[in-house]
This record gives sequence, C-alpha cells and structure tokens, in this order.
Amino acid sequence: MDKVKAKKHLGQHFLKDESIAKDIADTLTLNGYSKVLEIGPGMGVLTKYLLDKPIDTYVIEIDTESVEYLNGHYPKLHGKIISKDFLRYNITEVFGDEPFAIIGNFPYNISTQIVFRTLEMRHRIPEFSGMFQKEVAQRICEKKGSKTYGILSVLVQAFYDAEYLFTVDEHVFNPPPKVKSGVLRLIRKENFHLDVDEKLFFAVVKTAFNQRRKTLRNSLKTYNLSDILKEDSIFDLRPEQLSVEQFIGLTKKIAANGV
Repeated sequence: MDKVKAKKHLGQHFLKDESIAKDIADTLTLNGYSKVLEIGPGMGVLTKYLLDKPIDTYVIEIDTESVEYLNGHYPKLHGKIISKDFLRYNITEVFGDEPFAIIGNFPYNISTQIVFRTLEMRHRIPEFSGMFQKEVAQRICEKKGSKTYGILSVLVQAFYDAEYLFTVDEHVFNPPPKVKSGVLRLIRKENFHLDVDEKLFFAVVKTAFNQRRKTLRNSLKTYNLSDILKEDSIFDLRPEQLSVEQFIGLTKKIAANGV
C-alpha cells in the first residue's frame, strides 16, 4: 500500500510537512516517562520522528487502512500498533500502571473528547502534546478574563501547566482543513491532586460556564446556597473572571455549605 486515503468521517487531515512533524515530536520533554502513545498516526509522518527518540513508541489507530500501512512501512512498530478507538479502549491493557505521554495530530472532531479522556487518566499521563484546531488549542491555554476562557481551560489547568507553542497553516495538510491549527504542550503539575472534592469541582465549573453571562449567584442557583454564602463577593463575578485557584476555593465554600 503506497498511500492512505483521508476519510472525512474520521476527521483525517494528513500532515505532509516533515519539519513541522519533527517540531511536534520535539515538543516532548521525555521527563517522567519512558513510553509515548501517539493517537491517530495516519501514515506515520510524526511517528517516524518519535521512533528516532530514546523512548518506547506505541500508536493507537482506528482506521484499518492506516494500520495496514503502518505495519507495512514501520517494522519498529510491530506489536505496538493498537487497532482500537482511544476514547473507548482501556489503555491499561497495554501500559498497566506505567506512566506514558500522549502526542498526536488530533482529529478536530474528537479533540476535546481526547482531552477529557486524558484528564480521566491524568494519574498516568505526566505529559501531553499535539495539534488541535487553533481556537481549541488557544482555549485550553487561555487565562481568566478572556471570552474564550472556559470549562476546558479551567479543568485542564487545574492539573496541567498549559503552553501554546506554535501555529500551523492549512496548506501543509492533505486535504487542507478550513482552519489553522495550533500545537500545545501540557505538563502535569507536581501537585495535581486537588484539595477539594474533584467530582464537585468539575460539576461547579461546568454549571458556572453553562450560563457564562450570568453572575455565579445566578448560574449556581441549583446548589441551593445559603443566604449568608450568597453574600460572598465571589458570587458577584461571572465565571470567566475566576482563576483556577478561585474555582477551587469556590468549590470548597459550596462543599462547606452542605452540598
């Protein structure tokens, strides 16, 4: 097989610029893990640069045509190609409790789901880097006060230091997407265990941003907050005005209120 045809339903846009592929591979710091999992390798333009690194490279690919291509062109990958859906597969079957990094040129249609899945497994993923639609990458790395700062920004930055690295133009893909792409890197915080009920924290952040134009006093009504707690000045703010640390503090106050 000489080439894999990009499939629209899988959101495939194959990167054809070798220097950008190398730059993405080089975003890995290789600190704190000895294995890396590439999601959606396609024809392996990024994979080849990962295989050159002193790290154990695995790939997970749902497209059977791509799996056949990778098996035929990358002998080093034999036994390390996982023909599964990352969003549904229990990756501990491969890595057990070992830490591993995630990297990829992520399909735009499932990129945020990949991030949320990563957050679920954050105890085993010290580093995550790769390419998203530019606006999504920027949103993940955004700080408070911005209109694009939201659920994804807060939840990711509660556990990872997020850095937007560089922008990639449309013309370096086949077929070219209609938007620019952005590459980011997430490095897990040293203390990534929140000093608060994490399930409640996720719920508070999501509830607050679901009505982002309202003050927290109005958007968090479902928590039946006491009149005394609602007098706290933090409830005069809208969600995009709160830092990650303030959201953690807010969650503690709601928990103390007896939720």
